[in-house]
Amino acid sequence: MAQSIAPPAVSPTSTAVTPLPLRAVLPWAVFVGTLMLVLLYFVGAEQGATSVFSGAGVHEWVHDGRHLLGFPCH
Repeated sequence: MAQSIAPPAVSPTSTAVTPLPLRAVLPWAVFVGTLMLVLLYFVGAEQGATSVFSGAGVHEWVHDGRHLLGFPCH
């Protein structure tokens, strides 16, 4: 008589958690970290001593966010 191998019964409420490898997460973590540093620069330092763009356009776009995060600007 042939024996069949049946998968174990899984209850509908249990879920298996598969860990993500670091190699899959690392590029996204670097991208998000770089994006956050650029955002922090524009909110916190642009239009100051280290200004990249001339004029007050960037300052006006991030003015409220700058005050919300506690950066002085005037």
